[in-house]
Amino acid sequence: MIASLPMYDRAETRAANDALWAGIRARLPGPTPEALTRGGDPWAHWQSPDLILSQTCGYPYRTRLHGQVKLVGSPVHTLPGCPPGHYNSVIIARADDTRSTAKEFATARFAFNDALSQSGWAAPQNYAAAQGFRFANPVRSGGHTLSARAVAEGRADVAAIDALTWLLITRHDPFAAGLKEITRTPPTPILPYITALGRDADALADAITAAIAALPAPHRAALALTGLVRIPAGDYLRVENPPSPGPETSVLD
Repeated sequence: MIASLPMYDRAETRAANDALWAGIRARLPGPTPEALTRGGDPWAHWQSPDLILSQTCGYPYRTRLHGQVKLVGSPVHTLPGCPPGHYNSVIIARADDTRSTAKEFATARFAFNDALSQSGWAAPQNYAAAQGFRFANPVRSGGHTLSARAVAEGRADVAAIDALTWLLITRHDPFAAGLKEITRTPPTPILPYITALGRDADALADAITAAIAALPAPHRAALALTGLVRIPAGDYLRVENPPSPGPETSVLD
């Protein structure tokens, strides 16, 4: 059996994620994994018939996982300008860069974590399209924090970072002091919790809701987590899919 919470799991949040899973597990009937699975291929977790609980991104859900997994619910985080169960992307640049609008970065080196990332690729490209341009010089980093660090270190010029990841970066990574926010994209449904087909999603949602409510305040604060909502699958599926980066896209060292 598999339980994983890979999306916001870093050294500073590990204990909080462990406590959250312990609280969920205590409220589920039957056998469950004692500890969270860490490492490995998240796609293998998400598509496993042994999946009890994981968290995926909205883009993979709507393009590949819809119909292959069950939605459990959408976490509620304390993110400015976002309704419950939603998030957005923070478009960032170096603090000393004189450009101040996203459009000025249209041909700049745009670091993105993954081509199937809602916050790292889809949201900024959809935002750009609505403004009449696109980020035309993408470079793949492999992770949100890696994108932000690449901008801070001058290996890229601009990036779009998941708003919760950005919050954690500003709390814990010293390089954030060399970065600035350019703008934020419109909110979309946040990274959902999922389970395998055949599992009881309602029971899982109830367990998660109760576990969040019982989580000690320091752990809730570490995750900026306040609750759970049930967002229909259609809300995820309606988000537009932008063109993918081309096969010639370079990868950051």
